[in-house]
Amino acid sequence: MTFDHRATGTPEEDWLTAAPWPSVPALKLTGITRLVVVAAHPDDESLGAGGLMARATALGVPVHVVVATNGAASHPRSPTVTPQQLATIRRAELGAAVEAVAPLATIDFLDLPDGGLRDTADRLTAHLQTLGLDAGTLLVAPWRNDGHGDHDAAGAVAVRVARATGCQVLEYPVWMWHWAQPHDPAVPWSRFVSLQLDEIEIAAKALAIEAHHSQNEPLSDKAGDETLLSEAFREYFLRPFEVYVSPLGSSTLSSDFFDDFYAGKDDPWGFGTRWYEIRKRALTMASLPRPLFASGLEIGCSIGVLTGELAGRCAKLVATDIAEEPIAQARKRLIEQAHVEVSRVEAPTEWPEGTFDLIVISEVAYYWSADDLERALDRIDASLTDDGVVIACHWRHPVEGYPEAGDDVHAAFRSDPRFTRLAEHREEDFLLDVFVRPPATSVARETGLL
Repeated sequence: MTFDHRATGTPEEDWLTAAPWPSVPALKLTGITRLVVVAAHPDDESLGAGGLMARATALGVPVHVVVATNGAASHPRSPTVTPQQLATIRRAELGAAVEAVAPLATIDFLDLPDGGLRDTADRLTAHLQTLGLDAGTLLVAPWRNDGHGDHDAAGAVAVRVARATGCQVLEYPVWMWHWAQPHDPAVPWSRFVSLQLDEIEIAAKALAIEAHHSQNEPLSDKAGDETLLSEAFREYFLRPFEVYVSPLGSSTLSSDFFDDFYAGKDDPWGFGTRWYEIRKRALTMASLPRPLFASGLEIGCSIGVLTGELAGRCAKLVATDIAEEPIAQARKRLIEQAHVEVSRVEAPTEWPEGTFDLIVISEVAYYWSADDLERALDRIDASLTDDGVVIACHWRHPVEGYPEAGDDVHAAFRSDPRFTRLAEHREEDFLLDVFVRPPATSVARETGLL
């Protein structure tokens, strides 16, 4: 996701009148003994969780704020304020902002590079792991799909740490309100929870947002010192409620689910007949950055339609699926392809042996629980060669009963420092990403055109 903060965003009125609000459940804070708020930059904590911090304080719940970066890159062309000076200003602003909503809160400034949180995510992870998070802790952080690299990285770290420590976790959107439309499939309506704020909390949060003067007002009248957060943008956060995204946390779909789904059906997804599938498959093949691969792995091959096309680009190809019926069809379809091995594997718990310079994860990872998705990333890392390529492609629309959403699957890949994105294709229906080991080298550079 790319966006311009200077562009006119979605009007707040469009959000307030969106149809799904009545179905958004209320956030319940029962059993919370500690609140830890992660801010990618100073001001995120006030915009996304100022009301929650005020509520926690009123309930006597200790509040701890972790500020990942110093926000020094908010005005990169400022002729009047250096990045170092801006970092000092924004630290002071954050202190005043937190004082307005949670005067007893403790604050950790990590001073990680503004704009480079993805590359230093391990340091944020390590710090959060020192805080003694437990089942009574509520950890909140920017949403993993917010569209800002630092926000996405901070959210991904928080979710991973929550899974490892057993604490509760919520994510708060910031820039999503600006770039998305209420009907956008990227908006996770089914996972929203809302916290209704009282008048005292609304007023305290408004003071906290106002304290970030360097973002709400121009630094000077010179070019490069313009206001970063417009008045229209701030309206999103002056609502009488806050919105959080709750991770799904469901279990990985079992082999029984797929055995039942495929029973008596030759091509239930329409892989061979639907133009949508034919076009998507063509885009997937066109995204491969090399003409040939030594050893490929396709997880979730289904009846083998994409497998047949991958076979022409791989000297050896291992294709797996979890259910017997599609495996039988794939073997029949690929019977003349002696270099293709089709086998039943319950990935990611099971994983084929060997190393691969191409791994394809197409329309499968949203069947996995959050924990299994993390396990899959580890499996991919262990079996991918140094020059290997990972193709991830997933449907973006919500599907009831799936443990993860396609956008969240890709957010997990994108925030993992072991992989870097070489190419992306995004449209309303699906995401297609190409990942390699860092650093990424374009096809033109790799082939000597540049």
